[in-house]
Amino acid sequence: MTDPSPTPRDPLDDKPRLECGVFGVFDTPGAAAITALGLHALQHRGQEACGIAAFDGAGFHTERHVGHVGAAFSGDLSARLPGRTAIGHTRYSTAGGSFLRNGQPMFADLQAGGVAIAHNGNLTNFLMLREQLVADGAIFQSTSDSEVILHLLARSRRERMVDRFIDALSQIEGGYALVALTNKKLIGVRDPLGIRPLVLGDLDGRAVFASETRALDMVGAHFVRDVEHGEMVIVSDRGIQSVRPFPAARARPCAFEYVYFAMPDSVVNGLSVYDVRKRMGARLAEECGVPADVVVPVPDSGVPAALGYAQGSGLPFEMGIIRNHYAGRSFIQPTQDAREMSVRMKLSPNRAVLTGKRVMLIDDSIVRGTTSVRFVRMVREAGAKEVHLRSASPPIKWPDFYGIDMPDRDNLLAAHRTLAEMACLLEVDSLGFLSVDGLYWALGAGPRDPIHPQFTDHYFTGDYPTRLLDREIAEGRNERVERQLSFLIDA
Repeated sequence: MTDPSPTPRDPLDDKPRLECGVFGVFDTPGAAAITALGLHALQHRGQEACGIAAFDGAGFHTERHVGHVGAAFSGDLSARLPGRTAIGHTRYSTAGGSFLRNGQPMFADLQAGGVAIAHNGNLTNFLMLREQLVADGAIFQSTSDSEVILHLLARSRRERMVDRFIDALSQIEGGYALVALTNKKLIGVRDPLGIRPLVLGDLDGRAVFASETRALDMVGAHFVRDVEHGEMVIVSDRGIQSVRPFPAARARPCAFEYVYFAMPDSVVNGLSVYDVRKRMGARLAEECGVPADVVVPVPDSGVPAALGYAQGSGLPFEMGIIRNHYAGRSFIQPTQDAREMSVRMKLSPNRAVLTGKRVMLIDDSIVRGTTSVRFVRMVREAGAKEVHLRSASPPIKWPDFYGIDMPDRDNLLAAHRTLAEMACLLEVDSLGFLSVDGLYWALGAGPRDPIHPQFTDHYFTGDYPTRLLDREIAEGRNERVERQLSFLIDA
């Protein structure tokens, strides 16, 4: 069976995308159904493929599908995915190539028993490890870096499965959070810097792992704590065990979780995402406010920051752009005119709010700027007197290699342009960005420590928290590696 090709990205969508979200539940009736519900809560982290693996005490059962969780895992799952322990994954993939076989959870039968893995993030030494494994006789069935972990597990000479995991993970670098299912255990692991998030919850006395706390809320579980950076949490019939197998390091969680990725109702590393975004907006008003009549968010992700800006500036907050959540995908339209019409079906100006006003337009971030121009023109055409655009994040100047699908540096609006040049391209009366220190203030971390940064923030600063080994090797060969490495295109 040929895997369906992924659909190209909606041109209206100029936001970076995470690769995925993960979920797992141990020894609970209807584990697959609970996992599907948890994945619903994580759908925003990956919207093109999803999968569940369950263990029924005797064997593993897996399903992976293209599309949304609701369509893939509706109805009674007890017959299709029986068992009391399950893990799940929802994935985003870039355009190009076959990607159902890159879907997760990935499963393998090893000498030590079966194991399924669901992985969020990216390995920065994936290509190096893959080349070594292939040279040693390994056969890969996908272009996902998650498969490297399975091969490392298979080749480990350790006897215990937990020790095999420690052996395998000690060889990888990058940002990751993963959940794994064996015939006896549910395992959750977070990378040594805690770049990608993972939380531990309790559902009627049974352990649950999830990328965000909102997934715990969705299934009725209680938040227990974050899985710590560099920690492996092992759940079995004997209870919950925590081990710290990796060298101690300072935590550097991803700042972009707060800017855009996590949902506002989640708590990430002890911080309410909603509260952080409101503080970002309030600080933005303090740093680069100008006279205006009304504050308008770019829906929907700009709403909390716009609320903070309005409260900080004393200006009224209004919904000047209305999103229609029932419109079809604009990229399937055959002509440019049709696509533009489809865009208008998705977003429409609220003329009663905009006409004759000096509008302060608030977005969570600006990546390439292609959609920002559309919003600005829409607001002007609705009769706005002035349009001032503010980004509630610092300028994005550098690409990511830890699980964020982001354009290469040449396609980032702020990488090589001055503020005035960007304002001209975006056709605004003024443009402003939150400062890096302003972001750190909103995160409750004070000024950024340039020696030991408190967060992963390379997209703003160029300060990558780990070595980029694959990139270094490629540059040594005079090859280009611009995108994150698990999004390779199949031949």
